[in-house]
Amino acid sequence: MDVNYIPAKHIVTNSKGGSSWFGMDYNMNIYRGCSHGCIYCDSRSECYRIDDFDQVRPKENALQIIRDDLRRKVRSGVVATGAMSDPYNPLEQKLELTRHALELCDAFGFGIGIATKSPLITRDIDILQAIGEHSPVLCKITITTSNDDLARQIEPGVAPSSQRFETIRKLSDAGIFTGILLMPVLPFLEDTPKNILDIIDKGHQNGAKFIYPAFGITLRDRQREWYFNHLNRLFPEQRLSEKYTKYYGNNYRCTSSRARKLWNLFAPECETRGILYKMDDIIHCYKRPYRTEQLNLFDYLGEKS
Repeated sequence: MDVNYIPAKHIVTNSKGGSSWFGMDYNMNIYRGCSHGCIYCDSRSECYRIDDFDQVRPKENALQIIRDDLRRKVRSGVVATGAMSDPYNPLEQKLELTRHALELCDAFGFGIGIATKSPLITRDIDILQAIGEHSPVLCKITITTSNDDLARQIEPGVAPSSQRFETIRKLSDAGIFTGILLMPVLPFLEDTPKNILDIIDKGHQNGAKFIYPAFGITLRDRQREWYFNHLNRLFPEQRLSEKYTKYYGNNYRCTSSRARKLWNLFAPECETRGILYKMDDIIHCYKRPYRTEQLNLFDYLGEKS
């Protein structure tokens, strides 16, 4: 296997958005680039300055850097991974950098939040369970369509949606707090009541604790061109790029025209099935057991004094 490593000074960095995005305190990107080939990926945008985006490159001496980064943190917290590059890419099968990084998070007492589209995450259930003994664990599996055929077209390098639902089941059965990132929901392709209801139904059947949606897509600079080119190639008769241009112009945020209707369908259906869908509720629920333990410890120390 030909591996092209890239240099890095730090890998575990402070979360720029504070803890607002799923309660994450730190970010950790072990790899650069992605092999999924998703036609809608925002990480292709010029602002991220990632050349040769489709080539996955691990960071040189990643585990030593992660160890030193964690050791220097003045407080523990939840480390997010998967924001810019899926941590369970084909290289990970052999290199196991993500697995060993999770072991370091466990050793140093940090929680973990993972975003992925890969069933390979189930390989590391044992470490996720170990981390869960002391810190919060959150697994987010991205699913944007319930249709495997459509998934293969718009996400050609990813396991079909049916396998991702099975991944949720395995993680949930192992006691790991797991749910669905329902984003982006592509206008004119995925923003149908049937697709949304199917994802809720299959998520519920497979033990998803939450579904967090975004009924639309963001488009900018070279990402827009990439997306339109693939729409024209995959769905020529639907003339989708023309529809986008007519409806959204050059807007960055392209919200589905059905967003309100879909939300009014989505929210009650989730509540009926006991699925969380609001960010604050998701954060509260997956962190709650650890906050309770901390409060009990403080009460015990108070009694002793």
